[in-house]
Amino acid sequence: MIEIENLSFGYSRKKLLYKNLNLSLKSGGVYGLLGKNGAGKSTLLKNMAGTLFPVNGSITINGRHPYKRQPSFLETIYYIAEDVYVPPLTIKKYQNLFAPFYPKFNIDSFYQYLRELEVDADSKLNRLSFGQQKKFVIAFALACNTDVILMDEPTNGLDIPSKSQFRKLIASVMNEDRLIMISTHQVRDLENMIDNIIIVDSGNLLLHASVGNITDKLCFKTVTEIPESARVLYKERTLQGNAVVMENTLGEDSKLNLEFLFNGIVENPEMAKQIFSTTQTLSA
Repeated sequence: MIEIENLSFGYSRKKLLYKNLNLSLKSGGVYGLLGKNGAGKSTLLKNMAGTLFPVNGSITINGRHPYKRQPSFLETIYYIAEDVYVPPLTIKKYQNLFAPFYPKFNIDSFYQYLRELEVDADSKLNRLSFGQQKKFVIAFALACNTDVILMDEPTNGLDIPSKSQFRKLIASVMNEDRLIMISTHQVRDLENMIDNIIIVDSGNLLLHASVGNITDKLCFKTVTEIPESARVLYKERTLQGNAVVMENTLGEDSKLNLEFLFNGIVENPEMAKQIFSTTQTLSA
């Protein structure tokens, strides 16, 4: 579990990016952290990983404080940065050097993930393409079997088949004791994979809700005409008509469109806050 209480952070004390942020994340879920470039996604992940430190407030992950960087904490969390770095080592030597830091590392799973991601296990890491390096790091992270995995733009550099395989792997490793948070601005890469959605913009938390709660509150559909009384969060003209995200006043069943949801929340945060306020899933 991750508990963030009254977190304030800024690269300058005179200008805070986050101010009094509160967020509670439970194990057993895949969280999608969505936002535009520069919205504060990477900053939030780095505070969770303990590579950046809050100005005020606190973060605890399963009762431990990330900023202390204690071995007992580090062996339970894996953070994949957007720009991965790999040393000039073979995969085997990398495994021998770094796997001992993670008590739950599973060597059989590691090589299985490499095969599924089509990474040659005999490769030297610095000779791989960026996409292959990223797939290697993903395979290693999953094989460490940590309680928490934080991924910053993990699908950047992956081709379409690799993105599909990535989604399958995430689904296969999830269990009730693990928490995975995936940050991205490429919202389509996360559809059908995440249980909970967090949207941030300019350091503000605009939405924190489960997929089920979102589809209870909002309706996603295409109509020829938009009803005059409809409370429309987002609309987009398509060849089939008007694709809309509107308040779900009739209890309709619809499929979440993550891209349209993101656009609507960012463009109309106050309307979204009003729609979701009864369930307290939004924070100012």
